Amino acid sequence: MNRYFAHLRPMERRLAVGVLVVVIVVLNAWLIWPHFSDWGRLKARRSNAQAKLVEYQTAIAQATNYEAQVKSLEGQGEFVALEDQAINFMRTIQSQAEASGIGQANYSRSVMHTNDAFFVEQVQNINVVATDEQLVDFLYKLGSGASMIRVRDLELQPDGPRQHLNANIRLVASYQKNPTAPQPAPAKPAAAPSAKPAPAAAPAASAHSRLATKKAK
Repeated sequence: MNRYFAHLRPMERRLAVGVLVVVIVVLNAWLIWPHFSDWGRLKARRSNAQAKLVEYQTAIAQATNYEAQVKSLEGQGEFVALEDQAINFMRTIQSQAEASGIGQANYSRSVMHTNDAFFVEQVQNINVVATDEQLVDFLYKLGSGASMIRVRDLELQPDGPRQHLNANIRLVASYQKNPTAPQPAPAKPAAAPSAKPAPAAAPAASAHSRLATKKAK
């Protein structure tokens, strides 16, 4: 390289050095400078991976608690077969309406939704005319039990004499999609009849011994 530069003229040397500097700058701008932030991104990815690992390990450590909670939730409420859910839903609403003193109520046909992976939703639209106390008592007691019923939509307006409320209510009940029916308690096995004691053979043995004694005499 030195021999090559020694044979060049001063102007040619400047030109060669300039070209070499430009090539070095271009190579740095193309191959080196864009990767200056790679170390920072690598550290950020490592930090995120460690945070996710800690989160996953924490969730795995709590798997036993989650399973216990799931079993507890599955055991809540009564077992209702799929074909009886709509009837059970309607009976629950009607019985609570009578208990709250709501005399005028109109019921539409219930609709079933099965989009959820775990629950079946029964939707029922009703129209009631009641006082504010009756309506509050009806809605509160309807959702306070184990019926899994909640209010999705509620529209209120006063009636003509402005003594009662005209309420359009959309009620939703959630039932387990694949409920496990409660298993009946296993029946106790019937007690085996006690064996009668075998008759004692002592009298027969004593008779034979007396007979043998007489013959010997």
